[in-house]
Amino acid sequence: MSLRIIATGGTFDKQYDPLTGELIFGASAIPSALERARITVPYQVESLMALDSLDMLAPQRQQICDACVYSKEAHIVIVHGTDTLRETAEVIGHAKLGKTIVLTGAMVPYRIDGSDAQFNLGFACAAAMLCAPGVYIAMNGQVFAWHAVRKNRAAGIFEAC
Repeated sequence: MSLRIIATGGTFDKQYDPLTGELIFGASAIPSALERARITVPYQVESLMALDSLDMLAPQRQQICDACVYSKEAHIVIVHGTDTLRETAEVIGHAKLGKTIVLTGAMVPYRIDGSDAQFNLGFACAAAMLCAPGVYIAMNGQVFAWHAVRKNRAAGIFEAC
């Protein structure tokens, strides 16, 4: 059994630029996070894009779905921005791919102290290996069906709806 991890950007991969004071995209933190997590299952990392999910449009969501369709792995984790993670999950969910696909992200970038990124990635990898085929969102130590979750912006968490 092997795992495909698809990087699409989002807060997970942002880093602080001390010159501008902004969060920007640099090299993906996913390989480092996987190494630190000591994941022993064979995996492949595919970097599709480095995009804030608020800037993501239908063509990018379809590109992510297509990457899942063409993946030889049946267990897939997608690292995605949390603002529109549910919308991308919906596109993939309607495709009914017969694979186990888990979307996750972070509220705080991986490279910043106090980040939830490391935990969420490891948790999503475990969920992708253990859940039945379907599309899920793994955040805050919980796994949600793609159609039964929402981001509670006020609390900074994902919750069932």
